[in-house]
Amino acid sequence: MIIVSDKNNDIIHAIPDRGEDVGRMEPTLLAEGSRFRPELTDVAVELAARSAGFRRSLPAGIVTALADLVRSMNCYYSNLIEGHDTHPIEIEKALKNEYSNDARKRNLQREAKAHVEVQRWIDGGGLRREITTRAAICEIHRRFCAALPDELLWVENPDTHERLRGVPGELRHRDVRVGRLIPISPGAVPRFLDRFENVYNPLGRTESILATAAAHHRLAWIHPFLDGNGRVIRLMSHATLLETLDTGALWSVARGLARGVETYKELLANCDRERRTDLDGRGPLSEEALVAFTRFFMDTCLDQISFMETLVRPEGLRNRIVGWAEDQVEARALTAKASNVLEAVLYRGELPRGEVAEVLHIGVRQAQRIVADLVKAGVLVSDDSRAPLRIAFPATLAARWMPGLFPEAPSG
Repeated sequence: MIIVSDKNNDIIHAIPDRGEDVGRMEPTLLAEGSRFRPELTDVAVELAARSAGFRRSLPAGIVTALADLVRSMNCYYSNLIEGHDTHPIEIEKALKNEYSNDARKRNLQREAKAHVEVQRWIDGGGLRREITTRAAICEIHRRFCAALPDELLWVENPDTHERLRGVPGELRHRDVRVGRLIPISPGAVPRFLDRFENVYNPLGRTESILATAAAHHRLAWIHPFLDGNGRVIRLMSHATLLETLDTGALWSVARGLARGVETYKELLANCDRERRTDLDGRGPLSEEALVAFTRFFMDTCLDQISFMETLVRPEGLRNRIVGWAEDQVEARALTAKASNVLEAVLYRGELPRGEVAEVLHIGVRQAQRIVADLVKAGVLVSDDSRAPLRIAFPATLAARWMPGLFPEAPSG
């Protein structure tokens, strides 16, 4: 039992600790002699090659724009797994501080914005290779929850109906139930997180890829926070894949997990099972279940890379974007030759403003007018008025430009 006191040494509450041994969550890694290891290692090598190759195939300007869109997509699908449906168009509005008048929708927009901002911090190198440390896990939770409206910080015990307020970055002080699983006692959480860090943080690249799914489940099994565990775990996995697979944040495993959510939840829950036979590993938990989840997780990653590769194939992407621009010119929403500017930016990755007139063989004022229209439409961006132009992928145009990335927004 851990006693928590205030500054006057008055007891606030006691944190139960049932003395669980950290060996309870073994196996944390596939053993060197595991019969499953050769096949999964081959998949990990393929995954690393495919991910790096996809990123290298894209111009730098496309990488930046695509990562911005995928960030909102990742947030959408991660929230969808939690039962919160906030479309990327609404997420994009929230990032511009444009919120719904409906209180519930506004709160979900703020939740989504918090998720995107944490991922932006991760994508910018915020964790610096300390991804699976206790400090990093708590920092992800702190950043996410600190930006939430107060209404979303409260959780209710389904058995007692007691309402508790989660504290950003604070480990849980209460027992919880997650489906059929009763996680370790709250007093045991710190030492299990220390074990988690000691296992997963020092791994090399290939071993980290192999262990990403295992870390994903084992952190869920520990259940370190009163609420927000699912999002923290998926953000941790995103950060691990970003680091080990050189993803460039250009694809999202969350999309694949959400599209196969029943299988995802079933295989994740199976990893809670105890070892069945002597052939099922050497730890208290099932190695076979962990292997099945690992294979599903890595296959999901490969599937999402394939999907994004198909989506941004140069010819197909060009035809969809240029076709949209020509339709907008015909509708007099854009100035003539706007499609030529977009085509040039797509080909080069970025285009200096001063070269637009030369590329199109038109006057400077006409070139400025075309660029202004495209910037207003949100399809061209630049860091400032003198910086080169880059393509942008607005969520509002994703159905036309990037079909299948996420569902179309509901009408109304």
